[in-house]
Amino acid sequence: MAKVKKAYFCKECGNESPKWFGQCPACGAWNSCSEEVVARSVQSGGLRRTTENRPQRVAEIADADHQRIALSSPEVNRVLGGGLVKGSMVLLGGEPGIGKSTLSLQIALATEGIKTLYVSGEESASQIKMRASRLGSVSDDCYIYPETLLENILSSVEEMKPDLVVIDSIQTIYSEAIESSAGSVSQIRECATRLLKMAKESDTSVLIIGHITKDGAIAGPKILEHIVDVVLSFEGDNNNVYRLLRGIKNRFGATFEIGIFEMREEGLVEVANPSEILLSHPEEQLSGVGVGAAVDGIRPYLIEVQALVSNAAYGTPQRSATGYDSRRLNMLLAVLEKRVGMKMFQKDVFLNFAGGFKVQDTGLDLAIVGAVISSYFDRAIGEGVCMAGEIGLSGEVRPAPRTEQRIAEAARHGFRKVIVSGYLAGRGMKLPEGVEVVYINTVTELPKAMF
Repeated sequence: MAKVKKAYFCKECGNESPKWFGQCPACGAWNSCSEEVVARSVQSGGLRRTTENRPQRVAEIADADHQRIALSSPEVNRVLGGGLVKGSMVLLGGEPGIGKSTLSLQIALATEGIKTLYVSGEESASQIKMRASRLGSVSDDCYIYPETLLENILSSVEEMKPDLVVIDSIQTIYSEAIESSAGSVSQIRECATRLLKMAKESDTSVLIIGHITKDGAIAGPKILEHIVDVVLSFEGDNNNVYRLLRGIKNRFGATFEIGIFEMREEGLVEVANPSEILLSHPEEQLSGVGVGAAVDGIRPYLIEVQALVSNAAYGTPQRSATGYDSRRLNMLLAVLEKRVGMKMFQKDVFLNFAGGFKVQDTGLDLAIVGAVISSYFDRAIGEGVCMAGEIGLSGEVRPAPRTEQRIAEAARHGFRKVIVSGYLAGRGMKLPEGVEVVYINTVTELPKAMF
C-alpha cells in the first residue's frame, strides 16, 4: 500500500509543521492548526533528467522582449506597467464586495482581440450573464466556465487555447491529487503552482482572484504571493463609491502607480483626474478646510483636508481621524502645542479627508496642520492656497517627495499660491508660470503664509 505523507499547516499564514501545534510558531495564531495530506509515495527507478535544460552563462542568454496585451482599462494598464504580459500570472485581492469580480469581468468583456476563459467557482453561468448584461457589453470572445476541478480547467485551457484565463476564485479550486477540501493551504499551493506551470508553458496570461483575511492579508499560504508575477490590491470602502487599485508586487514593472475607479450602476468607471472628485468648490471660504498636494506612488493629486477643533466637553479631549493615522495626528497636535503655543490639550480635534480616501503621505502634514489652525482660530484659509510639506518634531518643515509634481498639479487646477519647505529654496525647481511659491522653514511661519 502506498504510504501517505501528512503535515500540519497554519490556516492563517500557511506555516508547515511535521507535528500538531496549539499556537503557530510563525505568526502566533491560536487554534489554526489543520492536518492535510501532502503527497503519496511513488516508486521510482532513480533520478533522471527529464528535460534538455542546462545551466547557461548570463551573457549567453538572449534578451527577452515581453509582449504585453493592452487591456480595455487604461487605469489597469497603468498599474500593470503598460499592459498584461503574455504568460504572466496576476493575483488580485480585496475585501468582499469591493468589485474584484466586476473588474475582472469588465476586462474580459471589453478587451478586443483576445480570447478569454472566465472560470467561476462561486457563481453560475446565469449569474455571470446577469452581471454582464448590467455592465452593458457582451463579447463573443469571452467564454464562461463554471468549474472548480483543476484538472477539468487545465483540459479546457489546452483545448481552447485562450489568451487570458480568469480564475474566480483560487479558494474554490481543488485538485484530485490532494486529499483536502478546497481553500486549504495545500490545495491553494498545488493549484497555483500548476496554473503557473500552464501559464509559462502555453504563454497564457492568468488572472487569479484571491480572498483576504480579516487582517487584510491575502488568504492562503504566503507562497501564493511569491509564485505569482504581479500582486494587485483592490482597496476601498463599501460605503464609498471610489476604489483604489494598487500594485504590491510586479516583476515586469514598478509598483509606484495606482488606478482609481468609481463604482456605478453600470460597473466600475475610471477616474482619470482624481483631483476633481477630491476637491469641493464652495461659494464662500470656510474655516477648517485646507487643500494639500499628495502623491501616491508617482501620481500627484489634490485632496481636501477638513478639520474641526472645538472645546473639550470632558476631561480627556477626543482625537478622531477618518482615513488618516490617528497617532500621527496626535504627534502634529503636540507639535502645535509645543512650538506654536496653541492649547490643544483643551480641544477636541476631528479630521476627515474628502471622498473617504485613506492617506498615508507625510507630505500632507502641512495641509493638516493648516486646517487645524484655521478651525482653531475660526478663520478661513486664503483662496487659491495649496500646501505640501512634512513637519518634524521640532517644528521644522521638511521637503515633501516629488514637490515639483505637486506644484504642477496645483497649478493645473487653478491654485496660485503653494506653500512648501524652505529647504527647497534656491534648488532650481522648474515652476509653472503664474504660481507663487512660498517657502517656510518652521510651522510658526504657516499662519502668516496661509491667511
